[in-house]
Amino acid sequence: MNANGKDIGGVVPIIPVPFDAGESVDEGALRRLVDFAVACKVDAVCLPAYGSEFYKLSEEERTRVVAVAVEQAAGRLKVVAQCNHGSSRVASSLARSNLEAGADLVSIAIPRQFPVPDEDLLRFLAAFLDSFTAPCLLQDFNPGGPTLSAAFLARLRAQCPNLAYLKLEEPLSASKVAAMAEATGGEVGILTGWGGLYMMELIPAGICGLMPGLGLADLQNRIFWLAKEGDTDRAFHFFERIVPLLFLSLQHLELYHYCEKRLLQARGWLEETHCRQAAYRPDVYTRGHLERLLKRVLRTLEDAGLGSLKGEG
Repeated sequence: MNANGKDIGGVVPIIPVPFDAGESVDEGALRRLVDFAVACKVDAVCLPAYGSEFYKLSEEERTRVVAVAVEQAAGRLKVVAQCNHGSSRVASSLARSNLEAGADLVSIAIPRQFPVPDEDLLRFLAAFLDSFTAPCLLQDFNPGGPTLSAAFLARLRAQCPNLAYLKLEEPLSASKVAAMAEATGGEVGILTGWGGLYMMELIPAGICGLMPGLGLADLQNRIFWLAKEGDTDRAFHFFERIVPLLFLSLQHLELYHYCEKRLLQARGWLEETHCRQAAYRPDVYTRGHLERLLKRVLRTLEDAGLGSLKGEG
């Protein structure tokens, strides 16, 4: 248990899936990224999520990357296996396969391709959650549309006690976070996504952590715990210096993949930055801006005493 009384808290980074020049999954590079997460001293990692290009992976590849991560983690941190699918039947099959491979928790993103009434959504989620007994993390990512209400979360938790965490990805959600904690009696840990951009405003509302990319997991973990322990000035000192990079990368999901892999390459933990097609190729101006931001971030890591946390790539 961490300081929040939860199995996971602080930063739970999303592991990007590395590819070689032929767009095959690079398992050696993936193992190296898991080692980086261990070095960051986080409680857990998650894959294959949106930030892992899960939507470009076959079902076999999706379960394989979880198995590799579990094997490489070797109990040094927990592995959250993302099982996203528009069918509860298929998602349940993915969950069982990932649990058999050794995943500690499973996760699913609510399918938001089309609006679904709450009662139908409840049936979908209950069918998934009832198919296993392991703890589950629910992700609600719905840009421009409604997300789960506190009342819905309380109903789902009452019906499915293995619902342990919720990841929210929306702005101006502090009141919702507080309401959800109250509605569930604190039984569902709330984490923020969206690169951690909202964490400073949500920590006072009661989030137990954040799920950003891997590239700044060590620094964002430092920021989170500084703020959680009341040293907000020091937390903001570092936070405000990484916001420009977060803002750039979050403008487009495929740009996010490019930025995240380039950051990991700059830190020496990833040799290649290949993404599977279709992938976004930034123009010369965006690439130039990214390189300037990376230099600033690397200086910030040095300032935080984390500059020594480098790979050999």
